[in-house]
Amino acid sequence: MPSQALSPFNPDNSDSYAAWRDAKLRHYPSSLETLIVEIGDPRNLTQAEHDRIQQLCRKSNMAIWAGLSGHDADKQIIRQLGSRFGLQRLDHNMCADNDAITSLTVQSDALHRGYIPYSDRPIAWHTDGYYNDLQHQIHGLLLHCVNPAATGGENDLLDHEIVFIRIMDENPDYIRALMHPQAMTIPANVVDGEEIRPARSGPVFAIYPDGHLHMRYTDRSRSIAWREDACLSEAVSFLKSILHTPSEWHFRGKLMAGQGLICNNVLHTRSGFEDGETPRLIYRARYFDRLHGCEPRLSNSAQRNAGTG
Repeated sequence: MPSQALSPFNPDNSDSYAAWRDAKLRHYPSSLETLIVEIGDPRNLTQAEHDRIQQLCRKSNMAIWAGLSGHDADKQIIRQLGSRFGLQRLDHNMCADNDAITSLTVQSDALHRGYIPYSDRPIAWHTDGYYNDLQHQIHGLLLHCVNPAATGGENDLLDHEIVFIRIMDENPDYIRALMHPQAMTIPANVVDGEEIRPARSGPVFAIYPDGHLHMRYTDRSRSIAWREDACLSEAVSFLKSILHTPSEWHFRGKLMAGQGLICNNVLHTRSGFEDGETPRLIYRARYFDRLHGCEPRLSNSAQRNAGTG
């Protein structure tokens, strides 16, 4: 694995970036349908099912499984499927269930009131856990649909590595600005005068020791503070234009009963929805782990240049 200095995500390393970029874009999935893997029992994937999901995640950081579990509400479905890809360390976030797997459904109790994921309102572009401290960032994310909404509840999906490419090709200085350790600050969460979570600052893009690229982002305009820097302001504006301009890399769909998303915490949204007779129920599992087998791959020549081949 290349060091951070030689990483293709380092804006000063143009040769490794060019090699990685070419490999990344070659045969990239062309539609949401090409991300779907038909499976049987999500609790017990066959080797072929596992390998196909892993192959898609290695290329695009995400895959959709379509299984036969239907409206089965057993949480072992999402837990055991995640485990097959090395996902073990769940984030016990504040509104999660006792087992750390969150039930995303409309909830109006005191704990959940005021948090958009537990309402029927739309959610803007984001990566999960952007407000976590830097030692507890979310790298793996699973969603599993038990009951879809009667209307609405679609997700937009966008690979954060594609966003990196779009920005890097526009201006490497934008990447440098977005990698600043104080680029984006999420103010403290204060409820009834009590600080639930302190303010947290960090980069938008970060290169981790194992070589992978992580993105920490929310598209909200309130309760967010950007570092005062002209280049960063331009970079954020360009990033927002990418998110809000449809492209061949934007995927949109709706999880139906028995379907799920497995990903390396890609950018995503949720549209507003209306419940029918049966309330919408999506299980969400957030992990501090990244999916196994999805390390960035370089060409042989780039590996030699990086000292890894």
